[in-house]
Amino acid sequence: RGISSDQRPKRPLTAYLRFVVDNRPAFREKNPEASNLELIKKLAGAWKELPASQKQVYEEARKTDWKRYGEQMAAYKAQLTPAQAAALKEERRKQLAKRRSIRAKRELNLLGKPKRARSGFNIFLSENFQESEGISPVAKLKKLFDTWQKMSTSQKQPYLQLAEDDKVRYENEMKSWEAKMIELGREDLVRSKKQRLKKKPAETTKQAKTAKASSAGNKAKLKKSEE
Repeated sequence: RGISSDQRPKRPLTAYLRFVVDNRPAFREKNPEASNLELIKKLAGAWKELPASQKQVYEEARKTDWKRYGEQMAAYKAQLTPAQAAALKEERRKQLAKRRSIRAKRELNLLGKPKRARSGFNIFLSENFQESEGISPVAKLKKLFDTWQKMSTSQKQPYLQLAEDDKVRYENEMKSWEAKMIELGREDLVRSKKQRLKKKPAETTKQAKTAKASSAGNKAKLKKSEE
């Protein structure tokens, strides 16, 4: 209580990031029409061509700040109770996990991973969400969910069929994408065989019942034959 990770001393910038912060305004002034990405590329190129003696200035500044950071961290940790330290450690763990998740999603987007198949309700939602002007998104979602719940099976069928078609699209695209990932040496992104062969719960239940009935029938026939 009374301690937040926001009070934690900030890690010093790297030598390169110091250079970017110092020079970005001048580069922006010289290249007013450049996008942020183009500007970063120009700064990266300038850093690459910067003489070692000038890079050393930024490196020395980083070392000085890093020493100060170590002292600040020691003072920060000294004021924490064991409970506060544990709470902040857990908060830090969640923050890092969230960042890793964001980076992983960003990487998958860059690699062109197919979008997941949509459910029947999601398709219904996307087609009708723009209606009901004047109410909040949350209210719209609740209203459409209630409408979906009250719809008959025949009314839902077109959306459910579209969802089935989308599952086929997703599986076909995933097979092609996973083959490409294997070629790129990214087997870590490929689903396991168990995941690929995973069946829908409804299908599994139906097949189990069929198998059970078949097994019972075979036993009855065998018993009758023995008699």
